Amino acid sequence: MLLMGGLSTGPVRAADEPLWELGIGITALSFPDYRGSDESSPYFLPFPYVVYRGSFLKADKDGVRGALFDSDRVELNINVGASVPVSSDDNSARQGMPDLQPTVEAGPALDFTLWRSHDRRYRLDLRLPVRVAVTVMGGVHNAGWEFSPRLALDIDDVAGLAGWNLGLLAGPLYGSERSHEYFYSVAPQYATADRPAFDARAGYAGGQVLLAISKRYKKYWLGAFVRWDSLEGAVFADSPLVRSESYFAAGIGFAWILGKSSTLVEVDD
Repeated sequence: MLLMGGLSTGPVRAADEPLWELGIGITALSFPDYRGSDESSPYFLPFPYVVYRGSFLKADKDGVRGALFDSDRVELNINVGASVPVSSDDNSARQGMPDLQPTVEAGPALDFTLWRSHDRRYRLDLRLPVRVAVTVMGGVHNAGWEFSPRLALDIDDVAGLAGWNLGLLAGPLYGSERSHEYFYSVAPQYATADRPAFDARAGYAGGQVLLAISKRYKKYWLGAFVRWDSLEGAVFADSPLVRSESYFAAGIGFAWILGKSSTLVEVDD
């Protein structure tokens, strides 16, 4: 999420940029233990900074994508996500229940450009990502799938600030029964007087709005985001593990660019 990124009618700008750039960064995040939890923790994590501007495969602030279509308005991207581990001993809603293992999520995203300005500083996309989650500790196990269609508005040089990129995403979430069971079901053996048994099912999982801003400097990259999350109307909203139906999450990241290709390619600025 940290790598996101008056109408102008000027010409489309192009520039020569390195074929690839590599770096390393650090991010500080504040997230709830899981969606719907009323307890949260800060996280400080390293991350790789990777930019690749190939003719077929590209990786930049818009994600990882391949040019599988002969169109500049349809892209097939790779969409990734993750969830953090949760110790049930440290979360009051899950006391006595099994810990939540960290998951890694990945899958395709079909993206359609609905509109863009002539100079490409403004762009509105429809993004249709589907991700499958697997646990990554204690063995690899299928943790279900998630579908999150959303509208994405990207603005370059926002408010006339050269190099600052603003991204806004909003849309609903839907999940499989396995995905919702993993986070929100309460098996009968873990039921208590304050935590009745609950069997989560597939369907609507709430909605999200995310705002991100970033800038690429000569030797480093800076980015930040804030996300509002709502579980109102979700099929698992009545789970006793849902203690908060809305919340904010935020993060900031900083990356050092350590190397770049001597080969230059022409890209839209």
